[in-house]
Amino acid sequence: MRLSAWAKTQGVTYRTAWEWFKNGTMPVPVRQLSTGTILVDVPETPAGRTVVYARVSSHDQKPNLDGQVARCVAFANGRGLAVSETITEVGSGMNGHRKKLLRLLGDRSVEHIVVEHRDRLMRFGAEYVEAALAGRGGKLLVVDESELKDDLVQDMISVLTSFCARLYGRRSAKHRAEKAIAVMAADGMDLVTGVE
Repeated sequence: MRLSAWAKTQGVTYRTAWEWFKNGTMPVPVRQLSTGTILVDVPETPAGRTVVYARVSSHDQKPNLDGQVARCVAFANGRGLAVSETITEVGSGMNGHRKKLLRLLGDRSVEHIVVEHRDRLMRFGAEYVEAALAGRGGKLLVVDESELKDDLVQDMISVLTSFCARLYGRRSAKHRAEKAIAVMAADGMDLVTGVE
């Protein structure tokens, strides 16, 4: 398969694939013909499909998707898995109605889902998805198992924002959540345990 076609199937740009080839860091065997054409030797695909899922929270973070995809594809290929699809999405990790993620989780042909961090899949409850995949013979593969440096207070603000949005409307939900956190902190309440 030509390098450009391989790059497209892996969800990376041709430029990224070319850089990998030039630097000798291609995650799969590759060779260059005397004509200059670069061919990628695609490994045999296991029975189930491997899908990379990358997510960012807002549109201003959208440029970060390419890096996430590249790291996930390299991780999967390093384990001998050929990525059959790449899914990128912009949306909150707290949103349970992300259409692309729901479609991915409903697809029974998917055996492996590769994510960079667990919270890229979802903020809370990734363990349930992992158990459901294991129940049908699949697996959630996480590139970086270490937790991100996000603060628990940020998670609480996200949860409160979600609840306030339902009660008061989306416009002022974030401000109300931040005020609630500030009041709890001013009262000397421990934000983690809820005890004064």
